[in-house]
Amino acid sequence: MSTPRLNSNDAPAAACPLPNSRYEEITLGHGGGGKLTADLIQRLFLPAFGNDVLNALEDQAVVRLNAGPEATSPRVAFTTDSFVVRPLFFPGGDIGRLAVFGTVNDLAMGGARPLFLSAAFILEEGLPIDDLRRIAASMRAACDEAGVTLVSGDTKVVDRGKGDQVFITTSGLGVVPEGRSLSIRAARPGDRVVVSGTIGDHGVAVMSVREGIEFETVLESDCAPLTDLVRVMLDACPSVRALRDPTRGGLASAVNELAEASRVGVKLDEGSIPVRREVRGACELLGLDPLYVANEGKLIAVVPPEDVARLLDAMRAHPLGRDAAVVGRVVHEHAGMVTMTSRVGGERIVSLLSGEQLPRIC
Repeated sequence: MSTPRLNSNDAPAAACPLPNSRYEEITLGHGGGGKLTADLIQRLFLPAFGNDVLNALEDQAVVRLNAGPEATSPRVAFTTDSFVVRPLFFPGGDIGRLAVFGTVNDLAMGGARPLFLSAAFILEEGLPIDDLRRIAASMRAACDEAGVTLVSGDTKVVDRGKGDQVFITTSGLGVVPEGRSLSIRAARPGDRVVVSGTIGDHGVAVMSVREGIEFETVLESDCAPLTDLVRVMLDACPSVRALRDPTRGGLASAVNELAEASRVGVKLDEGSIPVRREVRGACELLGLDPLYVANEGKLIAVVPPEDVARLLDAMRAHPLGRDAAVVGRVVHEHAGMVTMTSRVGGERIVSLLSGEQLPRIC
């Protein structure tokens, strides 16, 4: 097994403090994709902006443009996201590549074909122009790889020390074929939960640079566009009910969101969840759970049991799905809750995190 090593004498702080759910100001935990993020959305944003589309809390909004009769009006997927990763450049990617693929993947999780992006840059005074040029070139290459065009943007500059170099907000637009309907509200008891590959690669790759962790082998972020993998999956198995990319909060948060939205239980099998040895070793060293570590090139799929073998065959034939595995099943029991059977046969609840394990990871 490759053993991670720390370059410094002190282990990094792995989690921010856990505030009460009743809060008077924003904490780092509100950005972690866990309990506090969900609480902020439910208590503040949905009361302020709630509508049928937003309330669904999908990775993207699927709407009609109403340019004609509903039967002929195109179905459009729309999404927006912000990226605040530190450091800006990490093994396997950078903030620009992350911004493009993160937005494209949110569209793909709704079965959409991504077409156009916009990008807004918040730049800190003192940022080297060469770094910004490198980010822009990376974004252009990522757009070409994902088959999308960046058609609109904006730039603002903040005082030195106020912006942590670069923040990027991207929005994406795509089209959804008629008859296609994917939703985290669609899971049914008996369905299988499939993950497309090893989890936690992105979070640990970023952390390795930030905290000076070295590996005997090179560990890179899994940052990648999932559009073509989704196309292959849906061509082979149109019965797929839901797709989700486990970014902030990792696999555990994505499956909890699924269980809550569909009002079902989910049982995970720890021994079936693919995790690289380097990722597992780093997580053990730092007291982290790989279930909660961010991914940027993986997805989870919910599929009826009779179709899971066909889906796995299609995924494993694709470069981004060769490590695909069934990691759990949907059950009647404990609706809205996720449990996991351990390697030694015990069972535990897999809940949403209250804080954030790794701030500024995506």
